Amino acid sequence: MAEYDVVVVGGGVAGLSAAMMLGRSRRRVVVVDAGEPRNAPAAHLHGFLSRDGMDPAELLSTARREVASYGGELLAGRAVGIDRLDGARFAVRLAGGGRLGARAVVVATGLRDELPEIPGLRQRWGQDVQFCPYCHGYEVRDSALGVIGGEDRPFSLRQAQLIRQWSDDVVFFPHRIDLEDHERERLIARGVRIVDGEVTRIVSDETGVRGVELAQGPMVRRTALFVGPRFVPSDELLTALGCEVNDEGWVATDRTGRTSIDGVWAPGNVVDHTAQLINAAAAGSAAAIALNNYLVAADVEKALNGHTEPVPAN
Repeated sequence: MAEYDVVVVGGGVAGLSAAMMLGRSRRRVVVVDAGEPRNAPAAHLHGFLSRDGMDPAELLSTARREVASYGGELLAGRAVGIDRLDGARFAVRLAGGGRLGARAVVVATGLRDELPEIPGLRQRWGQDVQFCPYCHGYEVRDSALGVIGGEDRPFSLRQAQLIRQWSDDVVFFPHRIDLEDHERERLIARGVRIVDGEVTRIVSDETGVRGVELAQGPMVRRTALFVGPRFVPSDELLTALGCEVNDEGWVATDRTGRTSIDGVWAPGNVVDHTAQLINAAAAGSAAAIALNNYLVAADVEKALNGHTEPVPAN
């Protein structure tokens, strides 16, 4: 079993940021990357200072080179389990066999976006069907926008009000949400048009979204859509290990990403669905710094236990 100071599970910006900082701290680190970035369908990323408009794949490629330049190892594969061993050590089990030993683990496996089951929606996801206006709203400003209600009612209503910031032509499709009078009044006051009825299909062609079909009535023409997915953390490794969860059902961490299990950190979307790329990168860096301090403290204790000469008094 190969031994490392830290095994990072997840090759997105949070995991790679953590790995780079650990490499700069002269720790032996390996990143296990299943190669399934959440933003793979998107052609461009936005809101990341100095990287605005960049291809997300290019960002990850650049980050991998930087990790490698500091001695970090990159391993294509999938972690299927983490075992706690004696002596404050861990073994990360890999799909297909094999294990990686580590003194600490960073789990940066992100989350999954579960979309409403509407035909045609997933085909345009990450292109002209989005959920975050801060990431993609500016690119569709002043166009015919639509917001489709999802499972998270409060999120959908806030989203409909928010999208109005980017266009004067916004239609909210409640879909399966039964709006109360005060909710409807707030949307209308905000300048959002409401089209009731169940959405049955997203119409698109090679140029993009063309409109929204409902169970009854004509197609409503739109050129871009926003929808609230259900955010599902990819936290199976953490929960199986016994990490505590908060009242919302997400793995609980402190501000550095430290979990309830000594030696295990979890930065980025795996614990925070609101984290954009730039936030996830910062969270990975913060986790790495805290983790290195944790290892330094352990190194000092080990040195003290092995020290035979008395320390002279001042």
